[in-house]
Amino acid sequence: MGLLGILVGLAGLIYFAFKGSSILIIAPLAGLIVAAFAGEPLLASWTQTFMPNAAQFVAQFFPLFLLGAIFGKLMEDSGSVTSVARFMTQKLGSQRAILAVVLAGAIVTYGGVSLFVAFFVLVPMAVELFRTADIPRRLMPAAVALGTTTFTMSAMPGSPSINNAIPMPFFGTTPFAAPGLGLIASVVMLGFGMWWLKRAEEKARAAGEGFGEPVTEPRSSVERAAEDPIVRERASTSGSFDPTEIERSSEAEKIPPIFLAALPIIMVVGVNLIMSFAVLPRMDVSFLAEERWGGVALASVGGVWSVITALLAAIVTVIAINFRRVPILRATMAAGANASVLPILSVASLVGFGAIVAATPAFEEVRNWVLGIQGGPLVSLAVATNILAALTGSASGGLTIALDALGPTYMRLAHEIGMDPALMHRVAVIGSGTLDSLPHNGAVVTLLSVCGVSHREGYLDIVMASVVSAILALVAVIVLGTVGGSF
Repeated sequence: MGLLGILVGLAGLIYFAFKGSSILIIAPLAGLIVAAFAGEPLLASWTQTFMPNAAQFVAQFFPLFLLGAIFGKLMEDSGSVTSVARFMTQKLGSQRAILAVVLAGAIVTYGGVSLFVAFFVLVPMAVELFRTADIPRRLMPAAVALGTTTFTMSAMPGSPSINNAIPMPFFGTTPFAAPGLGLIASVVMLGFGMWWLKRAEEKARAAGEGFGEPVTEPRSSVERAAEDPIVRERASTSGSFDPTEIERSSEAEKIPPIFLAALPIIMVVGVNLIMSFAVLPRMDVSFLAEERWGGVALASVGGVWSVITALLAAIVTVIAINFRRVPILRATMAAGANASVLPILSVASLVGFGAIVAATPAFEEVRNWVLGIQGGPLVSLAVATNILAALTGSASGGLTIALDALGPTYMRLAHEIGMDPALMHRVAVIGSGTLDSLPHNGAVVTLLSVCGVSHREGYLDIVMASVVSAILALVAVIVLGTVGGSF
């Protein structure tokens, strides 16, 4: 009965999430269904299992959600994201429209700009670029997705994405875990995704298919998507920015020059690198062993501290550069802060649901099945994160559930066989960013809505550019990591 309860709870979670119901409501209800089937006390499961684990996730990662959302909103309202995107499109031109969109998205998201901020800024520019180049509109979501939801989210070393941060407390790693393998995975994703999109463009030109008539004007598509309640609910579990806050402040009338617009992005990467390899390793953090500081080692918090410091430095930089450019700084800061609340609570609710599942006796069967997958711990870890990300429609939610339930087991296995935890970090993050991009994923729904493209028109290309490219990169990392270890 316990295993049946897990399946029923998951099915209910997936169904109602797809329908646009609030994850804040359906996650605890699904958890209580699992507990009821397992014969566990319902109120205790909610207050003593669900809530402490959800609260722990908030305690660990809310600073990243908060600072990431504020930084993204500042970059948007200051015109910095627009400046970077416009610079890329002007340099590459309409002859390389797809590459321009991909690289513009990659630069801003690797620099710490929230996923949905990137969507809402990039898409109107991509519409004009694709229209000028006469490339089918249906390829636009895949191009944006390739640049924003693949290698910069899960593979590029030092990425400030929440997905890259989640494994750090579990494995004691830094944002630069397995940098060589991360770079190889990034090349695989970018290379395959660009090959597919260029192939699709050439086939469309040969068939005489052009851009087509836009369904709506780009800006109205953005506004409609931002206010759509179903888009909002689905987006809340797949990113760190609440789309409804996108229109809650004013943008600068004049964008900054590219060297100023790019400076905060450079600060995120540079400070993250310095903190990870120069500052934190030299700090005296013996006080962390005291009970009032949690009794933890630096490895448990150092990675998160690095990203926090990098985002803080970038926020100060973007404010200093654009203090007079942002129309109402207080409104921009408030919108960014508010935009972080629903996503963190939604993902935390998924974590609470996973905690109830992991606490049932039947979960031991699931654990044994996962660990018994042929191919070793890297393969089983990749399968676990893939499945949970697919079921929840959330890379961060699926990754956290998997590591909450199985992280200590994998760390023990790593010590037993002499495997570098950095390798498991990279496999877990890339694995979470593959099958999460199913049709019900919030980022997919939001992106298609903003682009004015239906699932039927644009989803296949998203699958090839985002899912298949990530799976190929994951296989490459597992093979190389198994043969040569972490590097």
